[in-house]
Amino acid sequence: MPRALPPSTYLIPLWVFLMATFGRLCLAQVNVLTYHNDNARTGQNLAETTLTLSNVNSTSFGKLFQVTLDGKVDAEPLYVSNVNMPQHGVHNVVFAATEHDSLYAFDGDSGAIYWHISALKSGETTSDPRGCSQVTPEIGITSTPVIDLNAGAHGTIYLVAMSKDASGNYHQRLHALDVTTGAEEFGGPVDVAASYPGSGDNSVNGSVEFDPKQYKSRPGLLLLNGTVYTGWGSHCDDRPYTGWLIGYNESTLQQNAVFNFAPNGNEGALWAAGGGVAADTSGNIFVQVANGSFDTSLNAQGFPSKGDYGNAFVKLSRPGGSGALGANDYWTMDNTVTESDEDEDLGSGGLILFPDVTDASGATRHLGTGAGKDGNVYVFDRDKLGKFLSGSNGSLYQELAHGLAGGEFATPAWFNGTVYYGAVGDTIRAYKLSAARFPGSATNTTANSFEYPGTTPAVSANGTGNGILWAVENSNPAVLHAYEANDVAVELYNTNQASGGRDQFGPGNKFITPAIANGKVFVGTTTGVAAFGLLSPHGPIATGDYLVTNQWSNLVLDDPGLSKTSGTQIIEYPANGGPNQSWRFAFQSSGYYTIQNVSSQLYLSDPGDAAANDTKLEQVSATNDNTQLWSLMASGNGYVLHNRATGLAVDDPAFSTKKSTGIILYTANGGSNQTWVITGAQ
Repeated sequence: MPRALPPSTYLIPLWVFLMATFGRLCLAQVNVLTYHNDNARTGQNLAETTLTLSNVNSTSFGKLFQVTLDGKVDAEPLYVSNVNMPQHGVHNVVFAATEHDSLYAFDGDSGAIYWHISALKSGETTSDPRGCSQVTPEIGITSTPVIDLNAGAHGTIYLVAMSKDASGNYHQRLHALDVTTGAEEFGGPVDVAASYPGSGDNSVNGSVEFDPKQYKSRPGLLLLNGTVYTGWGSHCDDRPYTGWLIGYNESTLQQNAVFNFAPNGNEGALWAAGGGVAADTSGNIFVQVANGSFDTSLNAQGFPSKGDYGNAFVKLSRPGGSGALGANDYWTMDNTVTESDEDEDLGSGGLILFPDVTDASGATRHLGTGAGKDGNVYVFDRDKLGKFLSGSNGSLYQELAHGLAGGEFATPAWFNGTVYYGAVGDTIRAYKLSAARFPGSATNTTANSFEYPGTTPAVSANGTGNGILWAVENSNPAVLHAYEANDVAVELYNTNQASGGRDQFGPGNKFITPAIANGKVFVGTTTGVAAFGLLSPHGPIATGDYLVTNQWSNLVLDDPGLSKTSGTQIIEYPANGGPNQSWRFAFQSSGYYTIQNVSSQLYLSDPGDAAANDTKLEQVSATNDNTQLWSLMASGNGYVLHNRATGLAVDDPAFSTKKSTGIILYTANGGSNQTWVITGAQ
């Protein structure tokens, strides 16, 4: 857990606070509050003014820092600009959830961690994988949370966490946390429990029961009209299970909506490869359901006679916005039963909803698209999905048979009339709509392909200009790619281009969705979050010799006894003008510094690439690797020194003021004991 900071750490001069606040508020800022940017799940940020087609390249763009967290990050990181963090002032903040049941809030510009909470209750652990290889080695927070900046006193982030207690019981809980502190709100958390009329899997006396051990919250959460909606997938296809969409009042956490997609059958879960439950501006909800029971016998209105919607696009709504949640339209293919039986269903992919488009007759169309394991691209009319038509798919708005070269285990993106799909083993295929119709083949494609599970792209642009398509390749090392959105055949940048592995961020993590905000790209990893942005051409300080003074202790970094031994731990000591207290900062083309002691000629280093807190800060012979590269992140009148290899910060342990204290590396926390004032050497 982060260490507590003494009260005096928080005393910031008023003029510094006002200048920092005013400066930040004067900048154009955007937020990423939900999966893929909006409830339509388009994946587009149209207010990106920093990243352009001319500056996203390996010379001027790269990895800025990497924050080490306590588990895999399967959820998309979320981002809120201009958050007034207690005792820290106004900052841009990233929120990252891990499969270790943790939620972190860290600085989007420096990586300093402001708070970290565990969603586990006393005596609990994260869930085991439940005999399924889809989420391993533990299941904690899997789905992307959602943020409402108008909820609670300071804004609220909602998330679902799975856990296991000492008696072997499993729990699914909805949490509502204050974005500035991580404190629970509205009496939370609440255990997820539900029942629905039916005789399907896990039913008792005519009621299907939600069993928390049989499910994981996979789709991104949806916040719509004051309700937080949670969608539920199974562990592999291990029955008994059915598909659920369960809603909670965002202010009371009282359950107010339940729908089951196979109440008189089985399966029919919600997966979407982590894609979010979608909604339009009229309050309609859209999902694509996985393999499961579908009733080919229809009632008079054309709906499944038993209410089972396996392997279908389903539109749901609530009368008056608050009535009972129900299905008011759907579509499924004519061979839907065969597809479900062969596990070749829609549920592997996520869907998106388009902005209004105009067809050849001048009519406004409300469309959406999704794809699944069969590799077909389905385009649906949200006003008339088409239901089920035996022997034909003619009721669907448009179908591109084999529009993808592999199954879709991702969510497409939309920008400026173009849809981008990244299927398994396929290139990213860009389809430019014309008169509200997809062309028969892709308008353009990337040169490279993406191994399993394909890729979920995202877009940054300034209006319709400087459109950049971002996508992560699940390889080892993982690769972040950037392409011209108007022609994805043109690659602007990837993280393998810079020499020496400068921008690499570790092995891939299956369902990574990049988040782009205010000139930075945030990517979840198997161990945390990597942040990318424009590299400083000169660095915050010029190359030269400096004295480095800790803001808390007022002691300086010191090579003890003028040692010239590699592996010596650096200490802090009263300034005495000796050459062993003079440090040569040399700016590198990577955007980082090497820091060399003038006396010993040895370099500050994270020994052995150790990512553990309390690692000794040592001076070591030149290794020419990331363990000796340091970033300088502004903090008050000084800087936090981050090691490039591990992201850890140079730290005066326990706020010591004792001379000869050994300096360590520790997770950045915003404390004054991690702020170093850099001045000309004496």
